[in-house]
Amino acid sequence: MKRSTIILLAVVGLVVLYAISLFNGVKKAEVAVNQQWAQVQVAYQARADKSKNLVEIVKGAANYESQTLKDVVEARSKAISINLTGDDLTPEKIAQFEQAQANLGGAIGRLLVENYPTLQAVQSFRDFQTQYEGMENRIARERALFNDAVANYNGRIVTFPGNLFAGIFGFKEKTGFTSTPGSENAPDIKFP
Repeated sequence: MKRSTIILLAVVGLVVLYAISLFNGVKKAEVAVNQQWAQVQVAYQARADKSKNLVEIVKGAANYESQTLKDVVEARSKAISINLTGDDLTPEKIAQFEQAQANLGGAIGRLLVENYPTLQAVQSFRDFQTQYEGMENRIARERALFNDAVANYNGRIVTFPGNLFAGIFGFKEKTGFTSTPGSENAPDIKFP
């Protein structure tokens, strides 16, 4: 065999080995992109699943405390509406007065919590905010990792000499996350 043929075969062999190595590397990078995308979807699904339950818990606590507050207002109204004078001190009227005061005391007891005057609904809202912030942070992290995986993949297929083989093997650039138009502006928070 001629020396030039041996050199040609060696060069072709090296090119084939490089192409195989490139193909395998890009395929691994593509698998990493797909795997990270699945993690992004998992984070979004966790937010969807958890936020529904958290909202219901907070609404339940707020409804309970709203009703309890209404009970306090009503019990207070009844308690202050009973005015006894020295001439009205019959056992029936005293019992009625004591019952109204007991109702007010019970209603206030339900309204107050261990760390007076913090209401449970307020704590539920704070807990919800903490949980929601954690979910949003996880989504942001998974999206950033996805963008890193996309950048790694794209870097392999757009740089020389990988770009020469990428087209042959059918590899195309992938798109990562970008910010939503207008996300640079702080949201307006309004209460009804």
